[in-house]
Amino acid sequence: MRKLVFPDPFRHNHPPVRELSEIDPGPSTYGEKFADWVYENLGSWKFILIQSILVAVWIILNASAYLRPWDPYPFIFMNLIFSLQSAYTASLILMSQNRQDRLKAHNDYLMNLRAEEESKAVLDNFAAQNRALEEIYEELSAIKSKIEKTA
Repeated sequence: MRKLVFPDPFRHNHPPVRELSEIDPGPSTYGEKFADWVYENLGSWKFILIQSILVAVWIILNASAYLRPWDPYPFIFMNLIFSLQSAYTASLILMSQNRQDRLKAHNDYLMNLRAEEESKAVLDNFAAQNRALEEIYEELSAIKSKIEKTA
């Protein structure tokens, strides 16, 4: 019987998977830092409460005419400020999210490379097992043929 040949066992010699927060050096430019600050703070309850208070004060001061109203009803200037805030906020949040997405995509790429390497090792092992089974089958068939001829 021929010697059966199998590939060497797969060795996991890659570094362990790390959390993205461990890999991320954080924002490097002032723009990235500001975009991350907007991303983290404008979606908070603190921001919503402060903005709600400012809007209430704005409306009360302009509607009551306590001071000389600078933005009388229907508060067109306030709507302009909200529109500008929304446009810039959306852009800044997208900038921050894009930076984080690039980091996640790179980490996913590294994980996919490791998975591909391990899958290849498993498939090579299956191929070796198939060859071994074929050889064993051939040997058994030869033994069976000898037995049938002698009987």
